[in-house]
Amino acid sequence: MANNNHNIKVLQTALLEKLPSTRVREQELLCHHTTFKIGGPADLFIEPTTMAELSFTLRTIHELDVPVTIIGCGSNILVKDGGIRGAVVSVRHMTQIMDCNENTLCIGSGYMLKDASEFAWENSLSGLEFAIGIPGTLGGAVFMNAGAYDGEMSHVVTAVRAVDFQGNIKEYDASHLDFAYRHSVFHDNHEVIGEVIMTLKPGDKDTIKARMDELTEKRESKQPLEYASAGSTFKRPPGYFAGTLIEQTGLKGLSVGDAQVSHKHAGFVINTGSASAKDVLDLIAEVQRRVYDRHGVHLEPEVRMIGED
Repeated sequence: MANNNHNIKVLQTALLEKLPSTRVREQELLCHHTTFKIGGPADLFIEPTTMAELSFTLRTIHELDVPVTIIGCGSNILVKDGGIRGAVVSVRHMTQIMDCNENTLCIGSGYMLKDASEFAWENSLSGLEFAIGIPGTLGGAVFMNAGAYDGEMSHVVTAVRAVDFQGNIKEYDASHLDFAYRHSVFHDNHEVIGEVIMTLKPGDKDTIKARMDELTEKRESKQPLEYASAGSTFKRPPGYFAGTLIEQTGLKGLSVGDAQVSHKHAGFVINTGSASAKDVLDLIAEVQRRVYDRHGVHLEPEVRMIGED
């Protein structure tokens, strides 16, 4: 522990040579950086804004042998109550829009997916309508191959620029991204997505907006957006819908502490107040147990659990 604390101090000093102190912070509570509003402290919390800063940050972390965790806006994750040891790098402020030609957008990985969908609409580009209600950043959406309403990131992403943990910048075209259901190559190579290049289609602005409004209304009527959550809690099991299985098992409203299975959509675990990560984990385990006992189906969490108890 003493050596880890020493390395954190050395890392902080090294990073402050190129990053302002407002973007390199000690003991930052991660509940302020997750959509679940849950999570203990990060030993060191770092916010690069450019590919060069991201490369420098990851290279310095690697040279000092400090453990590192990458987050975006903190959707689709549950940070445990003990927080995260080592460095947490947030790409949330990597939001530049670059080199856009007629149908192609090149956008920083920290740009919110909803905002990217609206930017495409403003420029009469179709293909990102499905993304209007998905919480999270572009980088997180590519990492998970996020999708909804018959669209997914693999349909529009043509290239990705990423940084490995030695600080090397790499570029992948679509054929090397290994997209599958809620999966991309970045699950396996552990590189950090820095910029996303998407090719869209020219479209009628009013038609695009109408589709976005339709999908927004669907989400707002069916999903508990008024509560903190990580998004959809469970992956879709083959041949079933997780929310339907949970509802059929009679688990809407089931609670552990302030963690609750949503009354509006059983596929969401929500934070109704001051839920701990332990509350959420205990509730997820209970839902898994009861659904398996009733239906013989194992629900696999879509939310990633990170950190220490």
